[in-house]
Order: sequence, then structure tokens, then C-alpha cells
Amino acid sequence: MNKTIRRASVFTLLLVLALLVRATWVQYYDGTALADDQNNRRNVIETYSQPLGNIIVAGSAVTGSARTKGGDLAYKRTYRDGELYAPVTGYASQAYAPTQLEGIYQDLLNGTDSRLKTVLGTVTGKRADPGDVVTTIDPAVQKAGYRALGGNKGAAVALDPKTGKILAAVSTPSYDPTRLTDANTAGAAWKSLNADKDKPLVNRALRQPLPPGSTFKLVVAAAALESGLYRNVDDPTDSPDPYTLKGSTKDLVNENRSAPCENASIRVALRYSCNNVFGKMAVDLCQDKVRAMAEKFGFNDRKQDVPVRAYPSVYPSGMDEAQTALSGIGQFDVTATPLQMAMVSAVMANGGKLVSPHMVSRITDGDGDVLKDYDDGTDSKQVVGSATAAQLRSAMETVVKDGTGTNALIDGATVGGKTGTAQHGENNSKTPYAWFTSYGKSDGTGKEVAVAVMVEQSDAARSEVSGNGLAAPVARAMMQAALK
Repeated sequence: MNKTIRRASVFTLLLVLALLVRATWVQYYDGTALADDQNNRRNVIETYSQPLGNIIVAGSAVTGSARTKGGDLAYKRTYRDGELYAPVTGYASQAYAPTQLEGIYQDLLNGTDSRLKTVLGTVTGKRADPGDVVTTIDPAVQKAGYRALGGNKGAAVALDPKTGKILAAVSTPSYDPTRLTDANTAGAAWKSLNADKDKPLVNRALRQPLPPGSTFKLVVAAAALESGLYRNVDDPTDSPDPYTLKGSTKDLVNENRSAPCENASIRVALRYSCNNVFGKMAVDLCQDKVRAMAEKFGFNDRKQDVPVRAYPSVYPSGMDEAQTALSGIGQFDVTATPLQMAMVSAVMANGGKLVSPHMVSRITDGDGDVLKDYDDGTDSKQVVGSATAAQLRSAMETVVKDGTGTNALIDGATVGGKTGTAQHGENNSKTPYAWFTSYGKSDGTGKEVAVAVMVEQSDAARSEVSGNGLAAPVARAMMQAALK
């Protein structure tokens, strides 16, 4: 073979190798990128070529799939009691990316999750039967919260303190996810929902932290007892009334000016919601100790997955003494979600231990076999000592029996709680937020539940906005449903 032929052969071989490399690159790298591209309509066609798996509540599917008429998408998602369960399910849309549980378990529900593959399916490439998502939601508790909130803008969360199961996650006003499922009508619905000033697409239960007001006083009280600042909830505190904010001419006054708040014990201060006591207590502790306790409860956690990612509840840093005092009554830059405040009450109910909250019990394959059980091995941590939890339970029960939380009383159950009315707007110019966090225990069965309710806005007159007036009745309805 002469030199020219040899060079030509080598060059041809290099071209062939280059083509093979390029083909491999396109098939495996570019192909994967194209397959994952949200704008690739083939993905949507494949997703809706067969019925989706379902989201299950108490053994019944609250989702479904319906045959479409015409077009290249064979099925579309449907919802039962869509407005009731929207904060849990989210939506699966032919036009928009899925949200909430629909989004987190998208691959499981459409059959592309690798855990669903059989040996035969791996060989043939046939799409597997979709799996299901089994939630921890109790429909009775969910419905009780939804009905009790009624036309108010707000949210509520109920937890089982022992297991961490989320029994209810309610957000009002809500929306029907069915409006967003069909590609032909989803655009108009999306525009309408986003233009709505009440923001029905916002999951207020998990993803809208707001100032928690006096419900945060439980966290400050826990810090005071755990640090040894006070030995028990009946010791008198060093609390002038009013308490003058350092570096300011303003006093931290109490809503009830005649309440016995001067040097009041923690029990009395919780009963009457004494601002002077907890403002000064936060300063005496210093913001670092209050923050450390808040973070034990879950504040400042940016990775709180239930499995939906909850927005972090915040206890701030870098405050001066006046700001620290305001933080002690759940104001300044303190924010919390209803989930977070339900966790606070759950800790008290569970002997000081926090079990990680979760709203999915297990996921299953198309045959109903469990792929993962989220109820087994749930993480837990000791937030406060059992003695501290017992003392604060006792004080919270005083709040409900003889204090600001009497609307939460339930016959045949022991109930403890804390009200909150958080200022809103510059110089408190807007309607305050009404809060209530609580726990209940059936005297007959021993069943327990922790509930937090936030009413962001209602038709009530400003003078009638209070945690006891607006939020406690919602909590009571949910606790009654849970304790049956």
C-alpha cells in the first residue's frame, strides 16, 4: 500500500470514528437533554397517553384521569373536591409544570419513575403502570378547617404530635385545580387566578409566613425555662408595666390595660397575653438564646420538606434591644407559617419532642406494593425537656380555661392554646392577623392533635379581630374532628 492510500485510509477511519462519537453524543447526551426539555411536546403527549396514578386520602383517590375528545393528548387530570384538597395535591396541567404533590411525585404518577420498571419493561422500553401517593390527610379534619375558615382569607394546619402526620393543610380562598388541567382552557384560568387579589394559588398553610404575634410567646417562655431564667411558670418575673423600649420613648403596652401584668408569672402572662413580660424576657435572655430556641422548633430552616418545601419561618438577627423586645411578642421581623406554629404546640403536647411533620404516608407501585414508607423511621428531636413541656401545657390550658382562648374549649377533651393578634402595616394601619395555636387530647381515648390557625383577613370589624374571636373557633372545629 502506497503512502497516499494509507493516509486516505487513516483519514477515512478518523471520519468514521468522529461520526460514531457524534452519533453517540447526540443519542445519549443531546437525546437526554431533548427528552427533559419542558418545551418538548412529545413529553406531554407521552405523559397524558394513559391515566395517571392517584393521590389518596383515607383510602380514596382525590384525583383521577378523564379521556379527552380529539387532539393528541389522550387523557387529562381530574380532581374530586378540588378546592378542598388543592393545598395538598397542587395541580397536574397539560400546559403548566405540576405543583405540590403532583410535582414532587410527577415521575411516580406518570409511570416513568425508575422504581416502577420491571425486567420486561426494561427490555421492551414499555412505560410502567403508574404508582400512587398515599397521604396522611384526615378528610374529616381537612373539611372541618375548610368549612370553619369559610369566606375568610387564612390557613390552618393540624398535626398528630406523636407521629408527625399532617392531618390537614387548609388554605383559603382556594381554587379548583381542574381549571388548569386542560391545555385548551388552562391559559385563561391561569390568567384569572393570578389576577385575583386574594391570591388563591398561594398555599398559605405552608408557604406564606406572617408575623405570628403573641403565639410566639410560647417560644420565648420555653427559652426562659430551659435557660434557667425562671424556674417554673408560676415564679414572678421582673417585668415593669409598661415596659419602656430601650433607646425609644415608646412603651410596650398591653391590649388589656387592666390585666395584672406587672411582674406577672409566665402562666399569668400567657393567660392575659402580657406584652411587657415577654418583651422584657426576650431582652433579658438576649436575642441569641431566643433564636437558638426558635431554631430548635424549626425557625430559620430553609429545607423544611413535608415533602412540599415549606417557606422558612424566620427569627431575625442583628437586632437592637428595642427590636429584640418586639421580637419577643412575635413582631418586628419575626414570621411564621401555620405549619410552624402547629409544630410549636405539637412539641408541648409530645413531652418536648418534635417529630418531623409529613403529609405523605407511603408511595406504592401500580400493584399497590409499597416503594417507600414515610411513617417508618420518622426523624424526631428533643426540643425542650419534658418538665418544661409539662409546665407550658399547664399554662396553655389556663389560657383556654380562664384566659384569652376560651373559644377553643371542647367537652370531653383537655385543650391548651395561645392566641395571637399580630400588627399589620405601618403603625398597625391595616387589619391585624388573628392567630391561634393549640393542642387537644381526648379524655376518653387519649387521641391527640396540634392545630395552628391564621386568619389573614375577614369581614369582621377591626375591633373584633382577635385570635380567640376568629382563629380559635376554627382550631376547635378541627380538634373536635381529629379527636372523634
